[in-house]
Amino acid sequence: MVCSDWYRGEIGNLTLTLHVQPGAKKTEVAGLHGDALKIRLAAPPVEGRANERLIAYLAERFEVPARCVILKQGETSRRKVVFISGSKIHPESLLT
Repeated sequence: MVCSDWYRGEIGNLTLTLHVQPGAKKTEVAGLHGDALKIRLAAPPVEGRANERLIAYLAERFEVPARCVILKQGETSRRKVVFISGSKIHPESLLT
């Protein structure tokens, strides 16, 4: 089992706590923000576009189909909890 302030679970089934900043110039990991991973999104917080971009970005980074990335909490909040299944990528690799 892997665990940190911002992620928990096992490789293949991870839960991430995120702090999301929509409306950025580019989509990228911006480091840690308290007990969450901060992600800047190049998408506006309108009509679910930021959430769609977040799911697509995480699917790409964790090398899984978008259907394997599930937004569990925070649909309208900057603080989000996301579940990712089927990935062999360690979450710490997002920080490098």
